[in-house]
This record gives sequence, C-alpha cells and structure tokens, in this order.
Amino acid sequence: MSNQDIEKQEFNITVYTENQIGLLSRIAIIFSRRKINIESLNTSPSEIDKIHRFNIVITESEEVVRKLVRQIEKQVEVLKAYYHTNEDVIWQELALYKVSTDVIAEKVSVERLLRENGARAVVIRKDYTVFETTGHREETDNLINILQPYGLIEFVRSARVAIIKDSDGFNRKLREFERLEPGEDVIENEYLNQGEKVFTM
Repeated sequence: MSNQDIEKQEFNITVYTENQIGLLSRIAIIFSRRKINIESLNTSPSEIDKIHRFNIVITESEEVVRKLVRQIEKQVEVLKAYYHTNEDVIWQELALYKVSTDVIAEKVSVERLLRENGARAVVIRKDYTVFETTGHREETDNLINILQPYGLIEFVRSARVAIIKDSDGFNRKLREFERLEPGEDVIENEYLNQGEKVFTM
C-alpha cells in the first residue's frame, strides 16, 4: 500500500452558501475533474435564514481535501467551507428497510432483532412492512445482513447529516463580519488570512 493510500481517510466538508440553485452542479464538477467520488451529499437549511448548508463526504488525503475546500470557496455564492474528520463531527444516516409482513408475523426473532438494532415500523401493510433506523454506516449495513435471510425486499439510505462538535456555529462568525465598520478593510483581510483562528469550527 502506498503512502498516499495510507493518508486517505473519510472527511466531512461543510459548505455555507446563499444560493444553492446551480451551485450543486458546479461543486460536482470540482470533484469530477479530479476523479474524486462523492460518497454522500446532503443539502439543507442552516441555522441562518436564507443560508443553505451542504455536507459532502469523501475519502481522500487531507492535502487534497484542503485544496478542494479552497476551490469550493472561490465560488461566488459560497460564504465559507470547512472540512473535518469523522472524529470531529456527530453524524447520522437514516435507512429504510422493506420486508414481508408475513415473515415478520411468523418470525418473532426478526422483531426482536429489529428492536435490538433500534429499528421501528413506519408503515405496516398486509403485504409488507417498512422499518426505519438511524445510525452510522456500519450499523445500517449490519441490519441489512440481519434481514437478508428473511427476504429483504427493498433498502435505501439517506445522505449523511453532521454537526461539528467544537463549533459556535456560523451565525456568530457572520455577525463578527457584520460588526466591522465600512473602512476596516485591513482588519477584515487580517481575519481572512487567519482562517484557522477565526473560521475553524
């Protein structure tokens, strides 16, 4: 295994933007040009009104991720972008599983296994039952393996949602810039040059 492969790990890229229309395709191009696979991508409202938040998951070296984040920040609509390892964030994924209702009714062990894995029924019909669970990838994958012998009909998993552990939120950082007087360009540039100190979340 090469040193480059050893350095690779999963990173969560968080992007704050004022406008998500059209930006998604441009961000996707940034990754595709470098032949980097996006493993998960979620867009949602953020803690600030009219500002959207992207969460992108990739497996790469930190050097590559740092360059990607800088490239993303060059997009006009992007206010700020950050990257973190899995240890730096609290994250979850939602999964849905469709199984035969007859099997669930006949096999008490399946119901017990679902309870043990934190699953709950969201739809119960005569022909099928849909279960929902949230957790990390390993947890949702484990339930797939458990249900396969009982005839798993359908499975789908959402994109990752993540909260940064050591963060005061983007709201406070935005207010810091709004407090700057119009003539304080030098101070603003000083902040931008000290990205780690001011913008680390």
